Amino acid sequence: MSPQPPLLDVRDLVVRYGATTAVDGVSFSVDAGETVGLIGPSGCGKSSTAAAVLQLRRPDSGRVRFDGTDLTTLGEKELRKVRPRIQPVFQDPYGTLSPRRRIRDQIAEPLRVQGRWSRTTGPGRVEALLGMVGLDASHGERLPHELSGGQCQRAGIARALASDPALLVLDEPVSALDPSLRAGIVNLLLDLQEELGLGYLFICHDMPVVRHFCDRVLTMHDGRLTG
Repeated sequence: MSPQPPLLDVRDLVVRYGATTAVDGVSFSVDAGETVGLIGPSGCGKSSTAAAVLQLRRPDSGRVRFDGTDLTTLGEKELRKVRPRIQPVFQDPYGTLSPRRRIRDQIAEPLRVQGRWSRTTGPGRVEALLGMVGLDASHGERLPHELSGGQCQRAGIARALASDPALLVLDEPVSALDPSLRAGIVNLLLDLQEELGLGYLFICHDMPVVRHFCDRVLTMHDGRLTG
């Protein structure tokens, strides 16, 4: 039996901003159920790589193949169909969510936008997503500023899971949290991966977290992978 192709396969990725090459010929892959860490100093190109994987920034050259489809060849209409399956979780949990909308409504939003909302099953789905990340229904009634940083990041993860993704791009998801809260979020992500078979691209600069969390670690410097 031939091995399964990688969930994400990035080849010869190049991202430029004017005369600056932020990502210079980067290649890597992520399998379903695998966590690949991407580490390196500030400004080395990690977040630009994540933006290209998410197609928030179109690469100047190279290939980003997700589940067998080269995303760099798709137009915006086709990308909208694929994007729910590749979801980001960003560093600042409060900046990710709207400060004026209740948590439950923000978790429901992907279901509504993607045409998967039902008045009969939607509220139960939102409550189930809250439970998956260690929150209860009462947290769904609150605004982001009424939650702790760890609770707010959990809500952001629940919102990402509402799209039924196969891959999460985790861009420094614990670096804004107190050390006492980081382990809780990392353990939550491990549990979700085991339950849902998610692939993770994990961008981080905290080596103890990376060693605990990642199956493989890639090191980036000046836009290139060095190890």
